This record gives sequence, structure tokens and C-alpha cells, in this order.
Amino acid sequence: MIGHMLTIEIVSDLVCPWCFIGLRRLDAAIAEVRREVPDFACTKRWRPFFLNPDTPPEGEPYLPFLEKKFGGRAPVEALFERVRVAGRPYGIDYAFEKIERRANTLLAHRLIHWAQQRGDAERLVERIFAAQFQRGEHVGDLALLVKVAIECGYPGPDLESYLASDQDADTVRAMERKFRAMGISMVPTFIVDGRQVVVGAEDPAILAAAIRRALPPREIR
Repeated sequence: MIGHMLTIEIVSDLVCPWCFIGLRRLDAAIAEVRREVPDFACTKRWRPFFLNPDTPPEGEPYLPFLEKKFGGRAPVEALFERVRVAGRPYGIDYAFEKIERRANTLLAHRLIHWAQQRGDAERLVERIFAAQFQRGEHVGDLALLVKVAIECGYPGPDLESYLASDQDADTVRAMERKFRAMGISMVPTFIVDGRQVVVGAEDPAILAAAIRRALPPREIR
């Protein structure tokens, strides 16, 4: 028998390397909780955030943007190394050297919004992160996103028409503004059952503790 179904909202941006790690750490946290509560069930819902809302629709050169933001090549390389070290235990091998463009992520967030109206979008989200950080692909490109979605089993023609339109663009922007209005300024941010908030790609133990706090007392054994 399935116990209480929790909803875990993940506020993230597809060009945030820590959000990819956060995805894997959340999975580790869920596995930890399930060792104590075998019938624990949750629904993941991916929520939009724009780290740099002013990114041009066509994107912008990746390294120059980061060097300007962080004060030069050395700080950027140090950041890359910290992320690589953090990602390795979770099976993520970052290939920052392959990334040429920093994407505007509105299209990608619209794609995820579209997919979530049809079911679980986790495979799609994972694949977009892999495209960005392991393949160096431009995740702001419509054709690339359609290709990724088809690989994940979504119908290409319907999706291409959707992404080529402005449908849900205002909805996604409004959702992003809502989370900023809640005080969210760092991603990933995890909202467990609308009550427990964890900011940052925290250790799985911290995420698991937040999940436990959201569970009805009778489910903790």
C-alpha cells in the first residue's frame, strides 16, 4: 500500500551546474528515506528559474560571460574544478570545455512545463542537463530541444509547433516571478510538500531530513 504522496518542487535553471548535482543528491535522499519507509512515494515537479533573465534569445559566448561575472579565467577554472569534484560521486563528468554558448533557457523551461502536463518529466530534465554540461550542446536551440524530446519519447511535430509559438511563455515567466517573490534567489531550491524548503544542492542527508519532516508521524518507523 502506498503511503502519503509528497510533492517535491525543484526550482532550478538548466544552465546551473549545481542544479544537475542537486537532481542526483535528491535521488540519493529519496533512496535513503525509502530504506526507512519502503512505500514512500513522491512526485517531482520542476519549476523555472532564470539565473540571468537578460540572456539574449540566441545565447551568448560561455567563457567570456563567466570570466566577466567571476573576475577572470582563474576564478572560473576554480569554480569548474569545485563542480567537477562535487559531481563525480554522483556519476556526473562535467565537460565545461565543450560548452560554447550560454543559453537563454526560456524554451527549455517551456518544454519542461509542456512535458509535465503529460506526466513525469525527470528523464527529459536529466537529458537536458546532460546536453548542456556533458555534451556541450546549446540547450536554447529549438531544434536541439526537439531532438532531445524525441529521444525521450515525446512527439516531435507537436512539440516543434509548440516551441515555435509563444504558448505558455508568459505562464512560465509568471511562475518564475512567483518563486522570486517567495524570496528564492539561489538554485536549486527544493520545496517539500509546500512546507520544507532546502536551499542549494545540499548533502542527501539534509534533503532526506527535510523529507522526513514532511511525512506524517505514523510513517516514520
